[in-house]
Amino acid sequence: MVRILIEEMEDYAKENKIPIMLPDGICFLENYIKEHHIKKILELGTAIGYSAIRMALVSKDIQIVTIERDQERYQKAIENIKQANLQEQIQVFNQDIMDFQTEEQFDLIFIDAAKSQYVRFFEKFSSNLISGGAIISDNLNFHGYTKQEARIESKNLRQMVGKIRNYIEFLKENKEFKTIFIELGDGIGISEKL
Repeated sequence: MVRILIEEMEDYAKENKIPIMLPDGICFLENYIKEHHIKKILELGTAIGYSAIRMALVSKDIQIVTIERDQERYQKAIENIKQANLQEQIQVFNQDIMDFQTEEQFDLIFIDAAKSQYVRFFEKFSSNLISGGAIISDNLNFHGYTKQEARIESKNLRQMVGKIRNYIEFLKENKEFKTIFIELGDGIGISEKL
């Protein structure tokens, strides 16, 4: 039943151009959660609830707090989570990530929202991460553009790529975290809190 829902969500995302994690990226994330016995997750960027559902399915002990600004996507996520019968495990907030406040501590923070805001998200929520916990960031390759040497013609795209490159440098230089980069999905960063 849930398998069918996941396939439907993948089709819906493709048809409606909603970015969701690529198959090898989401598999990596599920395995990371399993191997590190992750129980509490903060997800920045719910979209339609795809990754939250996949993460929650790893174990019944997992609790997820996830934030989505877009009203339509938020509604779709609520629908999907209800259909997956995971509303006891996943709590969705419909607001801007920068307006969200919490005192909770998490084992894992997953960043998959506005790429241009990654540094701000990291700085805002890193204090909500337990010692030894990790911040996982998706889309660091941004469809191959961050590794491209040639000049990017579109000004907006060039600015976006510049911000992601700055974020990668920010991760490399951050002394409170040890970051490794993995060439799976659209490029993943795993920053473990020292």
